[in-house]
Amino acid sequence: MSVINTQVQPFKAQAFHNGKFIEVTEDTLKGKWSVFIFMPAAFTFNCPTEVEDAAENHAEFKKAGAEVYVITTDTHFAHKVWHETSPAVGKAKFPLVGDPTHALTRAFGMHIDAEGLALRGTFIINPEGFIKTAEVHDNAIARDVKETLRKLKAAQYVAKNPGQVCPAKWQEGNKTIAPSLELVGKI
Repeated sequence: MSVINTQVQPFKAQAFHNGKFIEVTEDTLKGKWSVFIFMPAAFTFNCPTEVEDAAENHAEFKKAGAEVYVITTDTHFAHKVWHETSPAVGKAKFPLVGDPTHALTRAFGMHIDAEGLALRGTFIINPEGFIKTAEVHDNAIARDVKETLRKLKAAQYVAKNPGQVCPAKWQEGNKTIAPSLELVGKI
């Protein structure tokens, strides 16, 4: 069953963010766009490269009115040490969310029971708390956050422009499509 257009269920998690421990809940997400980036675990190999990619593009997410949340099955304490010891992860200015109870990984369908870890999943959540995009990778395949940023901007565009759709490879400023009977079979 797809999670698209479903509301984020109530949750409470601890995160390490800008030198402090903070609580993140479904209410934290309300009123702004959010990007959840699930990763298997801290202190692994591909995960720091993805955190660094998100960190290097964080200003673009903020400019688009969105916050990034990296989520692993570790604790917020582990995230503090990960942030302090990994040069790549140390660039993160967004919350590193701990999910040691696996509540979030299970709620988003990312939990690997046999391993107690998360799959690489990316979710864009609108300001009302509804999931607008979902992407899941095998853990051996890292993501490119620029594609997540493109999808965020597309989700924001169609939210502001009902009746429009963003075609393949759409970039901010490009033309969109207004679906109509006259277009059927002509594209």
